[in-house]
Amino acid sequence: MSFWITEENEDLTKTTGEHETGGGDIEPIAKNTEVVFAPDEAKYDDYEGDRYISIRWCILKGDHKGRKIFQKLRVFDEDKTKAGKHKKMFAAIAKNAGGSLLKLQHEPTDSDLQSILMKPMAGVLQVWELETETGETKTGNWISSINPVNSPQNVAPVAVAEEKAFDFDSDIPF
Repeated sequence: MSFWITEENEDLTKTTGEHETGGGDIEPIAKNTEVVFAPDEAKYDDYEGDRYISIRWCILKGDHKGRKIFQKLRVFDEDKTKAGKHKKMFAAIAKNAGGSLLKLQHEPTDSDLQSILMKPMAGVLQVWELETETGETKTGNWISSINPVNSPQNVAPVAVAEEKAFDFDSDIPF
């Protein structure tokens, strides 16, 4: 069977060049939702001179299992207060991943991030909203806290109800 023949025996070499997969925008997960998730990708990234650590989280259980949450840790920000806040979040993530990143005497490499951070953790999601240049409103999730999965404050909420509301005083970390 040719690579371009589908299971339904459709010959894709005869495509018109148009295709729509359907779907659309995914609604953000409700604010103050507690989740259990793990990074499935972590690396350094940059955009227009802004260097940061990029983490893609995958929710491991509950109603949102399989959803991805993207986090930018701006640990190199010129605003030292902002960079410090992001380093504290990164340190909490590193601690929950076993702590070995915290023992390094050098800046972690992409390889370090990818091999060490891939451990389950608990977190609380918030919702961001912004208006684009065209006036369109975009929304998504951001991570307001990171905690050990097995900490006393998380054992009951994670086991019983994955969407427990918390009140955290934090700004959007991107």
